[in-house]
Amino acid sequence: MAGLLELYTHFVAWLLRRMPNERQRLLAVTIIAGGICGLAAVAFHLSIMGLEALFIERANAASGHSWIWWTILCPTIGGLVAGVGLTYFAPAAAGSGIPQVKVAYTLRDGRVTVRETIGKFVLCAIQIGSGASLGLEGPTVQVCAGVSNMLARLARLGPKNTRRLASVGMAAGIAAAFNAPIAAVTFTLEELIGDLDQTMLSGVIVAAALAAVVEHSVLGSKPVFHVQGNYSLANSSSLVWYALLGLLAAIVSIAFTDSLLGLRAWFRRLTGVPRWVQPAIGGAATGAIAVLALALFHLNGIAGDPYGTLTMALTGQMTVTAMAVFCVLKLASTVCSYSSGGSGGIFAPALFMGAMLGGAVGYLDVTVFHHSADSIGAFAVVGMGAVFAGIVRAPMTSVLIIFEMTGGYGLVLPLMIANMSAFVLARHWRHIPVYEALLAQDNIFLPHGGGPVDPPENEPLPGLEGMATN
Repeated sequence: MAGLLELYTHFVAWLLRRMPNERQRLLAVTIIAGGICGLAAVAFHLSIMGLEALFIERANAASGHSWIWWTILCPTIGGLVAGVGLTYFAPAAAGSGIPQVKVAYTLRDGRVTVRETIGKFVLCAIQIGSGASLGLEGPTVQVCAGVSNMLARLARLGPKNTRRLASVGMAAGIAAAFNAPIAAVTFTLEELIGDLDQTMLSGVIVAAALAAVVEHSVLGSKPVFHVQGNYSLANSSSLVWYALLGLLAAIVSIAFTDSLLGLRAWFRRLTGVPRWVQPAIGGAATGAIAVLALALFHLNGIAGDPYGTLTMALTGQMTVTAMAVFCVLKLASTVCSYSSGGSGGIFAPALFMGAMLGGAVGYLDVTVFHHSADSIGAFAVVGMGAVFAGIVRAPMTSVLIIFEMTGGYGLVLPLMIANMSAFVLARHWRHIPVYEALLAQDNIFLPHGGGPVDPPENEPLPGLEGMATN
């Protein structure tokens, strides 16, 4: 992989030297960025998978009762290593990655430094691989934004086009992370661009498609989640429960974001504990919660790869008690891992919580209306999108990403009802989205509409000195 990336970089340099026109270079860099971002995303994902197999999975499988202590100790050590790196090497690599890219796009003409890109790759892989209850999707966006920015500088692009490349990196990162190029385009529009700049939109579409092609070539073209058959709305009476699911998803979303912001503020006031130690505290709490889940249900998903347990919910193979408890435990563990200052995203945890919540509501549909047991899996699929919509506040993406990740399109109406209900209610109860609220805790306030900000003459941009947005 490293040799291929080096060869690709030399080819990029050779190609760009033969393009004196910046418009030509922008087109070439956009195409090349899609491919390189796809390779970077695959390398990042494979690194995390390898570290999970080396650390947290071995800890969970330790002999006798030693698995208890190893499951707690492993994410604690991972959090400590990440804390040291984030404090002394790459402070801007903390957090999910999405707020950092928004700041770079809006306030820094898309500039993402090499240090924060490398820091994000290495430290996030270590923390997730050691068992943090965090996702790799947001960090993939930051890594890909950093890669696209390196290419922009290599091509000597101006500030405006360098900024455009940040959106290209975001789209490529989402496409490669979720195997969902269409959702990558809508997310970039909803979360970053905010308008329909034709040049920018064209680049986003091209990069998302190319990154997805690269990811397909290396990791396969199957959907992220395996769903048995094609779920559909078999009974219109189930719409009552889908509406309830939207309400419950909004409640879970608010509980998650309020807990995340509240605990993060508490850690910031915890001056008696060094900042670099705090992620270890979150790691220890996550490990303890993972031990509880393993002891009660003999299932993981709290620390380590959550997708195996999540797939069980999508196929109706978990009990209603297990799904309800896992929803709560995943919320608590993710809040601990993130708010303590870790490096990792909230996309995957949001999908996990949503599937567990949806599956639990699906049991109501089966019990009360005596519908087919397939309803459990269908509700779990819809629940993923509903909680995602309530937390991330990207309603179009929340629908499309479920279609692409599961490969099923038979739940259009339930998805729209539950997702829009969760989105509208969550926005009504908490007007500020989670990423803006996280930035506000760091005294960084972005303008609406995604436009660039010009700082006053001789004054630095707000919040950029030593920014460590968790």
